[in-house]
Amino acid sequence: MALPNKLFPVTLVGSYPQPDWLIDRHKLGHQMPPRVREQALWRVAPEFLEQAQDDATLLAIRDQERAGVDILSDGEMRRESYSNRFATALDGIDLDKPGEIISRSGNRVTVPRVVGKIRRKHPVQVRDVQFLRANTDRAIKITVPGPFTMSRQAQNIFYGTVEEMAMDYAAAVNEEIRDLFAAGADVVQIDEPWMEANPDLARQYGLMALRRALEDVTGTTALHICFGYAALVSGRPARYSFLEELADTPVKQISIETAQSSLDCSVLQKLPDKTVMLGVIDLSTHQVETAEIVAGRIRRALPYIAPKQLYLAPDCGMKYLPREVAFGKLKAMVDGAALMRSLM
Repeated sequence: MALPNKLFPVTLVGSYPQPDWLIDRHKLGHQMPPRVREQALWRVAPEFLEQAQDDATLLAIRDQERAGVDILSDGEMRRESYSNRFATALDGIDLDKPGEIISRSGNRVTVPRVVGKIRRKHPVQVRDVQFLRANTDRAIKITVPGPFTMSRQAQNIFYGTVEEMAMDYAAAVNEEIRDLFAAGADVVQIDEPWMEANPDLARQYGLMALRRALEDVTGTTALHICFGYAALVSGRPARYSFLEELADTPVKQISIETAQSSLDCSVLQKLPDKTVMLGVIDLSTHQVETAEIVAGRIRRALPYIAPKQLYLAPDCGMKYLPREVAFGKLKAMVDGAALMRSLM
């Protein structure tokens, strides 16, 4: 399906709030995002879980349609976190004896322990795309964790170097992306928050892994890079440590935060050939923005990038917000985009 042909199309970064009847949202919001599987988070018995996740996905789809979102995600209803569903589905992981690392926020977290060669055993999210495609006539996107981020969220006891491990993660992501486009995805987004957290290592081997993940991929790809979930990581710098390095990569869209941080948007001049998914929704507050606030955040970017290169999105995933707040913020993006179009 063709992507929207209008100024300021609206999309999600990926996640939307999961219903309380599906997952323990209180527990989810009071711990770091799971890196290994955490079945105890789900409120639904395993034999009914897929059906419940399908129903929750339908709710996310309909909320996005009602709000007027142009490019829909599945809300990541089937995930405990943005990365663990894919990362724990690969060969080479000892799920029975996980490892431990220090997270980007300084906390000890349980992570996959890599004990063999990383390989993709089977498609992980193809059914997710097929379900989304079957239940909306709008353009759709799906997200996958990036190879660099997965390499930083794992304990390596097999590979001689982390770079080798990241390249095998990249090969697995590449296979998945190809299948996701074949299943009907219009946009596939790679989530790489750890590039911002570890910029030197991202330059050392993260960019190489990203290029491998996108090798011979012809569909519209996006990359999300952020400072962490606002609900879990407080404070935002006014600039990125790693962003302009993405200018020479094959990725077509780049998703960045600007709302909460009041980002210095002059950096957008460093991305002249990219479409930018501009974060215009502050996820650190439950206050719903007005259309005028959203329009003001769009205007802040326009001295540095052409309007036709801008998509609108939240700063990051919306999973930690109450659903009614998330819906209001979606509507604010749509109304802000309409306001800006009326003035141009």
